[in-house]
Amino acid sequence: MAASMKKVAKIINLNIPIKNWTFQQSHLLQNGRLNHFIPRVRLIHSKPIRQFPRRLLYASTVTAAVGCGLAAYGGNLWRRLQPVVLADIGPEKPQKPQFEPIRRIKSETDNSGLKLTLYQYQTCPFCCKVRAFLDYHGFSYDVVEVNSVWRTQLKWTKYPKVPVLVVDNVGENGFTQVNDSSVIISCLETFLEDPSIPFDRIVSFYPPLESEGKGKKKVFEYPNKYFVMYGDKKIKTTPDQRKEERRWRLWVDEDLVHMLSPNIYRTPSEALAAFRYFSKVGEWEKVFSATERTVVIYVGALAMFLVGKMLKNKYKLKDDVRESLYDDLNDWVKAVGSKRKFMGGDQPNLADLNVYGALSAIEGCEAFEDAKKNTKIDKWFSRMKTQVQSHAGAHPENKKLS
Repeated sequence: MAASMKKVAKIINLNIPIKNWTFQQSHLLQNGRLNHFIPRVRLIHSKPIRQFPRRLLYASTVTAAVGCGLAAYGGNLWRRLQPVVLADIGPEKPQKPQFEPIRRIKSETDNSGLKLTLYQYQTCPFCCKVRAFLDYHGFSYDVVEVNSVWRTQLKWTKYPKVPVLVVDNVGENGFTQVNDSSVIISCLETFLEDPSIPFDRIVSFYPPLESEGKGKKKVFEYPNKYFVMYGDKKIKTTPDQRKEERRWRLWVDEDLVHMLSPNIYRTPSEALAAFRYFSKVGEWEKVFSATERTVVIYVGALAMFLVGKMLKNKYKLKDDVRESLYDDLNDWVKAVGSKRKFMGGDQPNLADLNVYGALSAIEGCEAFEDAKKNTKIDKWFSRMKTQVQSHAGAHPENKKLS
């Protein structure tokens, strides 16, 4: 936990060492405002790595359907199972993806002018974060469900993870691709703050920075991804409020999501029940054949039960992993406090939306039912659900619903 909070402090202050140099807040941001300096970023491709045994590769691939793969929960293991490409845009001209959406979300309140397509796994907590933001603000968007076995819907891009947001009719190639759930949310929030800024320019405000990870692997990070760019507009929130929001957004990505997998896959029966639930809400019958769906459910449940044990040790969860989940949820409820409906006050802020989105990924699982009985998360979660489902962010008169 101490190490995690150190990382939180680094991100909040935007003072992150990168290969013997430091990217200071003053270079890009001053009090949350955009400066003119945008660093150049060298795009690279990683080298292919040797193959793992076939059954390990297959089992790990099918498990991606319910947790953004092992990249989301297991970190390095997923990256070891396939060649990783660190840059999503190569020297060739990107081709606009053409896939039929599994569903289209239409909102009468959407006047953004943006044509959005979300490439996702339905029960991935990072994808759920993005959907919570889109729904709260009343965006219309198409959903393309990625086949977690063949990943056909991501073969057009070199970026290997979900979510990926495609914005049509924006940018020199006729579309703009945005990667990383937190970058997507910050870009969209920046757009809502000032719709006059071209969206592809907003995306350029969040450049990936090259760094050297464990084993001298080259990775890209987005050190300012929790910052919203306000430009010269008057900021309604205080610096302390924005700092608190960034802190808890990072906490969701670096702490809370690591509680989910060990809890929903705690036992073989819970893992199987979770996969059946994910198959239902994810409409896997539209993505997989009947045989594939059966294999994904049973093989995936077994694999993720084993992965859950590994992640329990990796993130040093308590012997009863439920207690670790309860601790996190109690920390969040305590941070919101008894005098606020949401961390954002009378209306949710980005931290509220991120916590709600991540938890909504496991809403139908036994782990979440236990959490509601053993923590005080239920009242806040119910208020958030009302806000998101009513598109309260797009209806000022509805923001008092709770």
